Amino acid sequence: MSSQNDYDITVIGGGPVGIFTATYARMHKAKVQIIESLDQLGGQANTLFPTKTIYDIPGFSSIQASALIDNLIKQVKLFSPDIFLNETVKSFKKTDTGFYITTSKRTTYSRSIIITTGIGSFQPRRLAVDTAPEFEGKQLRYFVQNPADFKDKDVIIAGGGDSAIDWALELEKKVSSLHIVHRREKFRALEANVDKLSQTKAFFDTPYLIENIEKFKRDKIAITLKRVKSDEHQQIVADYLLVNYGFISDNKILHSWNLETEHNLVKVSRDMQTSLPGIYAAGDIVTYPGRANLIATGFGEAPIAVNSAMRYIYPDIRQAVHSTQLMKNFLTKNKN
Repeated sequence: MSSQNDYDITVIGGGPVGIFTATYARMHKAKVQIIESLDQLGGQANTLFPTKTIYDIPGFSSIQASALIDNLIKQVKLFSPDIFLNETVKSFKKTDTGFYITTSKRTTYSRSIIITTGIGSFQPRRLAVDTAPEFEGKQLRYFVQNPADFKDKDVIIAGGGDSAIDWALELEKKVSSLHIVHRREKFRALEANVDKLSQTKAFFDTPYLIENIEKFKRDKIAITLKRVKSDEHQQIVADYLLVNYGFISDNKILHSWNLETEHNLVKVSRDMQTSLPGIYAAGDIVTYPGRANLIATGFGEAPIAVNSAMRYIYPDIRQAVHSTQLMKNFLTKNKN
């Protein structure tokens, strides 16, 4: 079977891992398409925190999320996969040689599929305080669209994961004062970043829960904290409260694909194959023992998934595995 609408590999999801998956697959000269439900590539990194600085990408002491996405897009364009935006995969049907894929716009055919959808559609885990809705979008924020908004302001960041600590490190030099509120003494973020933040002017308020938000004079807000397992309270006055409690994801479509899942994540084997032969997955959508939830982890999983897919499609052809030689061969051929 061969037509313009036929692909060796279909990458579902155009976030950082999906972009690199397509790049590496094209290095193998596979015919590749990316299907992304948003109107741009980049996924969560580009949509939710483009100005955030990321500290755990190999080769970069730090890099802004938007710059990382720009670099990935520049790289993938060298290899020219087909890219379809504003398009959602609804279902797929197994055939003897591959899959018919039905999207919100068309039907396409692919010999294999690599799922890189991340956590799916998402929304922030909101602050469970009765008065919180009154301040959302104003003094209470769940995303940082423009770090300049916080310049010379008194800021409280709530949360104990990597996102909270990364934003604290990003904003610490800009703000007038900074408090980190977390319900546990120990943080879940990378220890090195927590140590780095502890050497700044930031105050650590642990273990505390946010009990109330109320208006204060001159557009400021007063945050009431309650110490965990205690009746002790304290109040902090601030210009902004930035809540980083993570995201609630919705992978309803994933369940209709009949893949084996665990806690809304796709279970994969060591070669990144899902429970259905010919379908692989990489990035934050997958689960296996010991997995670290990092973009860098997904970058490592992408070549495994691609190599596995290529062996599945072409079992009698020995595949090159060194990316430098793959890139050199590909670019040389396309220059001539």
